[in-house]
Amino acid sequence: MEMEKRVIERAKDLESYIIEKRRDFHQNPELRFEEVRTSQIVEEELKNLGYEVKRTAGTGVVALLDGGKGGKTVALRADMDALPVEEENDVPYKSKVPGKMHACGHDAHTAMLLGAAKILSEIREELKGKVKLIFQPAEEGGAGAKKVVEEGHVDDIDAIFGIHVWAHIPSGVIATRRGPFMASSDGYVIKIRGKGGHAASPHLAIDPTNPATDIYNALQKIVSRYVNPLYPVVISTPVLKGSQGYNVIPDEAEITGTLRTFDMEVRERIIKKIQDIVKGYSMAWDCEGSFELFRVSYPPTVNTPELADFAIEVAKDLGPVTEAEMTMGAEDFAFYLQKVKGAFIFLGVRNEEKGIIYPHHHPRFNVDEEVLWKGTALYALLAYRYLRDR
Repeated sequence: MEMEKRVIERAKDLESYIIEKRRDFHQNPELRFEEVRTSQIVEEELKNLGYEVKRTAGTGVVALLDGGKGGKTVALRADMDALPVEEENDVPYKSKVPGKMHACGHDAHTAMLLGAAKILSEIREELKGKVKLIFQPAEEGGAGAKKVVEEGHVDDIDAIFGIHVWAHIPSGVIATRRGPFMASSDGYVIKIRGKGGHAASPHLAIDPTNPATDIYNALQKIVSRYVNPLYPVVISTPVLKGSQGYNVIPDEAEITGTLRTFDMEVRERIIKKIQDIVKGYSMAWDCEGSFELFRVSYPPTVNTPELADFAIEVAKDLGPVTEAEMTMGAEDFAFYLQKVKGAFIFLGVRNEEKGIIYPHHHPRFNVDEEVLWKGTALYALLAYRYLRDR
């Protein structure tokens, strides 16, 4: 256990470095595929530590550290992109960029993995294999992980681990689970085209809002009447667009929403059912209806059972560990797990005493920085122990 203790103590020593980096990234957020400044900082840090560095997915960075003893290759991943959210936190490190904010914690992920990069470079001679660090762009809807996979950067790895700070778990608690963990994610738009006119003469128009309301209501019945109640499914339709005037019937109505599930066969059946609903109700009212997926679909995040168990065992050295609940949130880390064995892990950052209580993607989202060293330690321990034990 001497090496584990050494890693943990070193992570604690790096606490100020991790927080400094996190705050710098937080003040300078960059949206998906715009992570130019962030990736430059990451690349310079890694080169100075002796890593072999390559670029990936445009604004991503992949770095390799070879222990020089043969063996397997393990990958560690952090995402780097921010969100188009106006920050409302009153903190010294508040975002300097209007309309952009690290509202999901990717700034913390990047800082934690940079801290782990330092530790791993310091124990390089103890590594019985290779460590690949993936600093990934565009997790937020851009499927950056898919591009990294398509470019072949995980073809030579044996396992991959990722950590996400989690606002729903008490600060410092580490959680994961075997098998299905996070849901698939689709974004869809339904358009119903009719013929606009004056609201006082609806018989002279073809009102697309009429079938739009029927379609909206029918979508709510899919989960309760079409899907096995034991299968988790979410269909949410938060965006409805119609006329801009109270007395104007529009030419077109639009519904935008998201579909989440853990079963890809169920997903396909639901998509077909939505298409049938849109077509049927639109035709019934002399309109034209269309259904379209407007972004890359994310598959479910499914952990390799034995590596989820391994991650839990490693994490026990760092404090409280628990089994995570399945969540209908989605992660493009799923693309890695379709290709390679691995596990995705949550690090709790909720601290009610500090007022850190807001969910991901909220303008007042924040993280408890005092536990970020645990993320650094866990990254490093996962790599060291995987190479040692396998």
